[in-house]
This record gives sequence, structure tokens and C-alpha cells, in this order.
Amino acid sequence: QRSRLVCADLLCIDCPMRASLLSGRLGNARLVRTSFAPILNYPNHRIATRFTARAASTMAGTSVQSFIDQMNETYEKVHVAYENNFWSTKMALKGCSTEDLARTKTEYENFLGDPANLKAVREKLQEPGLSAEQVKVLRIMERTFQCYIMEDGQAKELKERLNTLEAELAAARNEMALGYKDPKAGGEFKKASSVQLANTMRVNDDEATRKACYEGMRGIGPFVAERFLEIVRCRNKLARSLGYEDFYDYKVTAAEGFGKRRLFEIMDDLEAKTRPIMAAARKALAEDKGPAALEPYNLSYALAGDTEKALDPYFPFEDAVDVWARTFAALGIKYNDATMTLDLCDREKKYSNGFCHWPQVAWRRFDGSWVPSRTNFTSLATPSQVGSGRTALVTLLHEGGHAAHFANIDQHSPFFGQERAPFSVAMAENQSMFLDSLAHDAAWLGRYARNREGAAIPWHLIEAHNKATHPYEVMALRRMIAVPYFEKALYELPEEQLSVERLLALADQIEVEVQGGLSPRPLLSVPHILADEASCYYHGYVLAEMSVHHTRQHFLSQYGHIVDNPRVGADLTESYWRPGNSEMFLDVVEKLTGKPLSADAWVSKLKQPLDQLLEEEHKAYQEAVAKGPAIPPGSSPDLGMRVILAHGDEVISDSAEGGLSSACHKFKDWVAKTFLASASA
Repeated sequence: QRSRLVCADLLCIDCPMRASLLSGRLGNARLVRTSFAPILNYPNHRIATRFTARAASTMAGTSVQSFIDQMNETYEKVHVAYENNFWSTKMALKGCSTEDLARTKTEYENFLGDPANLKAVREKLQEPGLSAEQVKVLRIMERTFQCYIMEDGQAKELKERLNTLEAELAAARNEMALGYKDPKAGGEFKKASSVQLANTMRVNDDEATRKACYEGMRGIGPFVAERFLEIVRCRNKLARSLGYEDFYDYKVTAAEGFGKRRLFEIMDDLEAKTRPIMAAARKALAEDKGPAALEPYNLSYALAGDTEKALDPYFPFEDAVDVWARTFAALGIKYNDATMTLDLCDREKKYSNGFCHWPQVAWRRFDGSWVPSRTNFTSLATPSQVGSGRTALVTLLHEGGHAAHFANIDQHSPFFGQERAPFSVAMAENQSMFLDSLAHDAAWLGRYARNREGAAIPWHLIEAHNKATHPYEVMALRRMIAVPYFEKALYELPEEQLSVERLLALADQIEVEVQGGLSPRPLLSVPHILADEASCYYHGYVLAEMSVHHTRQHFLSQYGHIVDNPRVGADLTESYWRPGNSEMFLDVVEKLTGKPLSADAWVSKLKQPLDQLLEEEHKAYQEAVAKGPAIPPGSSPDLGMRVILAHGDEVISDSAEGGLSSACHKFKDWVAKTFLASASA
């Protein structure tokens, strides 16, 4: 999700974890492979888990500890039912249905939005003799329910209506015949996911093909516009009925604890400081590669096309899982007996965004027993496509970072470890974006980027890539902030202006104003904007990226290096991960780094002279090649986790049968047989 939102589209993927999207997850799947059953445990019947006012009233008469235990148990049931349906629908598994997704989502939200639950929690908080831990748990329950309580009857009706509209849009989007008209095949339509279209624009040498892919991406906006506008109207009506300025104000207040106005004070400051850097970057690119490089279908290629193909041999897709596992293990990252299902390859009708989510939340019962997390994680790789290995690896680092975070939340309630509000968007994305940043470091590349013969990536490729990308890194930042600026403008539009024409024009207007021109990733192709909980979420990536640079600066200052440093994993676990949402994002960042969060480290990186950067990176590269990875290829890294590699309903391999190294080897053979053999034929 990213899910859940994948990464804030820095890599032609959209995180998303939340993006994970928690969006319209629906579906009740009956799996064919029985080996999945104990892991996914999909319900085959309607689960009557709605927490009614009568049940809350009954619990209110019990002891405080019994009340907490029952509330935890009930929350866990509705959460698991909904998340199972979300996964089965997004993965287009056999037996899934949007009706079951809408139903279990409504049951989940009915529980979270039941005023009787909030009333019962507050009554328990007034009882004498509560322990500090009981108060802590009751307070997170109170905070959570406050994010969802809708005592007004009209608001409840609007929310149920939204669930249906969002499920219908998600289903329609999944069925959309997305692709491009191939100019080399007489305009024949070729199906392609949004990730494939973006990858093609980044690496294909033919401008006409790149333009066709861009037009395919542009087609998403008109396709979703009518349905989406009805959702926008309904979202705003809901937010205003609850006393908020608009839907954006409602969402950011619930997730971050401060309103839209405060958020855009931070955003406007960053926008102003980076606008001149962006203007200089666009000017330099046009001078270096010609004005046509600024066309939306040429921009990604101009920035990475020359080096992406050269880098590709050092990121074999089939090795990505092994490289990710060894990278995290060397950082001292553990998953506390979690189970993770990885569905990494693209296929027809699969949700067009990578994400990670948790049907089973990690938490510790009051009796001390541990409930490990169960994670599902997906990407959309086409192993035979240039760039797919690098994209898959970065996605693994990103979504695996989400999974590590949520697997290590150690609190006495699942309320602390679910990624919905009041969990900070920035806190969730900070972890994953910090870990995927490693793939851009020469210190990591010199150790882990190796071709199929085992040779390390040569320095001249890293140097060329930095020369091609560093002067233009600000463009990724501007692309990121375009999303929240678009959503802000959209939800502030008067209702009478909400037309298809105005929506499409507004998206183009924001792209030009914020990014300096139309974007290779049209705003209405960003899945977060359409999805339920992922909407009005993208600002979290901005705050998180700010924190990434802030945190990296801290670790480099304190330890001198990050890659293969187990102290980094220990510090992340203790300071960033263990608290869950029991502490606020800004407080947690300051606790670890010793300094309040600021944009200084990020802006400083963008302004760093290229020669200075290359000197630092070359030194790190030489040390990395000399030392090699802490855990060499062929080893079986210990992540403290069961890993299942799947492709839809098919189980490819399972680390429970021979260990992670064996599972990676079976996956490698499967990729070769399923994708690479046909590509080379």
C-alpha cells in the first residue's frame, strides 16, 4: 500500500501501504491452494462481528481489564475480516467479491464509529485504581474512536454511501483496459499496467512509444472522473457535517493531530524554498538535452533512460528477495515471528500499485503472550522488462520497511498497530522511505548490486547515474508535493464547479504550477487520490521524506555509516517502531535524533555540489567493495519471519519448507521458467 499505502512515486510506484491502500478493499476469497488456509484464513461465511451498542453496554458492566480484553478481541475480528477481503480483491483471487469487501468494511467502520464504544471507554477511564498501562490503552481506544464517531444520522448514511461508491470505482478501475496504442504495430492496443507504462516511459528509446504510454496514463483521468466527482461531493458533505472546513481538513486532523492550515504552512515553506531549485533544474535539463526533454513523455527518460539500462544487469529481478532479506538482516532488523506473503509479479486484473498491509496486527496481550503480525505485500514487476529488478528491489526495501515497523509494535492492544487514523501518515511512511533510500547509496550499491555472474556494479555507472539524477532530484520533491496541492484545491472547489472538464483542467493546472510543466505521472493516475483512506494522505510522504534526511543525518553523524550497521536496526526498533501510535510523529523523531524535525537536511542535500557528492560516494563505494556484504549471497538470513512467495492463488515457495534461502532459490527458478525463458526465446 505505500500502504498502505509504496513509495511516494519516487520510483514510478506509489506506495503506498496505505495507498496500501486501504482504499476500497473488498472481497471474500475462497482459496484453491489449501496451503494458504492457515495463513490467510479467509472467511467462508458472514462474520457477525458488529460491535453493537448493546454489546458495549454489557461490557461496560465488566471489570476494566475484562473490558479491555474484549474490546481488543472484537477489534481484531473486524480488522482481520476486512483486511482479508481487501487483499483477495486487490489480488483478484478466486472467489473475491466487491460486495463482501463493502460489507466487511462497513462492519469495521461501524465498530470504529459506534458512539456506545466511545462512551464505554470514557466510563472506564473514570473508574478508580487504573494502572498506568490500562489508562494508556483506554486512551488510544478513545483517540481512535474519536476519529470515526459519527453521531449524526446523516453522516452515517453518507459514510455508507461512500463505501459503496468507492468500492464501485475501485472495481471499475481494476477492470479498466489500461494500455497504449503501439506505434510500431500500426496503433494496435497493448495492455499494460500503470507501472509498466511508467517503466516504458523511463527506459524505451522510441519517443513515439513513450508518448503513446503517456497518453495511456492520461486516459485514467477521463475514465474515473465522473465516478470520482460524486465521491468528492460526498466526502466534502461528510466532512462539513462533522464541522470541518472540507474533506482534506478532516483527514489531516484525524491522522496528524493538526489541521489543513498548519499543514500547508509547512508545505508552503518547503514549496517556496525549492521553487528556484526546480526552475534551475528544468533550465539545466533543457540546455543539456534539448527543450523536448521537458515534455511529459520524455522527462523520465531524459532523467534516467541513459543509465537505467546500464544499471539493469546489476539488479536481477530473481535475486531481489534474497538481496532485500540480507540487507535487512545485516541491519539487525527482525520481524518477531511474523508471516509475510509476497505477491511480486504483475498480472491481469491485479491492483496497479504496490502496497503492504496487516490482516493480523502485532500486539502483546496483558498476560504477556505475543501476537505476531501477518503481512501481505505486493508489487507489479514484469521480470523481463528493463528496470524491473531495480524497481522490485526498492519496493521490497520500502514495503518491507513498513512490515518491519508494524511487526515490531509492542503494545498491549492492536489499536496501537493499525495503520488507519489516528496513526500518523508521516510516521508510517518515514520508516519505509528511510529504508528504501539505502538503494541509492554507494555504500549499499558496492555491497549488494551484483550481476548474475556475481560481479559488483562498477563505479563509473554509479558516477554516471549520480551525474544524470542528482541535479534533478528536486523534481521528485515537486512531483510529490503536487498531489497534496491538487487535493487541497480540489476539495476547496465550490460544488457547482465540480465538473469533469474542471477536474481535468485543475489537474493539469496544478502540474504546471507546481512541477513547471505537465508530469509523466498525471495526477489523476495516482491511486491514492481515488482510494478511501489513501486520499488526502500524500502530504505524509513529504513530511516523511523530510524526516528521512533528518534521520540519515543523525545516524551518519553518530555512527559514521548506515549500511550493514545493526545499531541502526536496534535504534529504529526501540525509538521509531516499538511505540506504534502511542507517541506523536514529531516527538518520536526528536527523541531519536535529538533535534526537532526540519527541512534543513533535505534542502542541503538538494543544494549539495555534484563534485562534493561524487567524492563522498566514491570513497564509500571503495570501502563497500572491499568489505562486501555482511551476509554474503547464498546465506540464509534470519529475519525471524516465515516468508511465502505467491502469484495470485499459486504458492511458489514457503520458507517454512527448507528455510528462506531455499524459498528464494525456488522463486528464482520460477521466475526463470515463467518470465525469463519466454523473453529470451
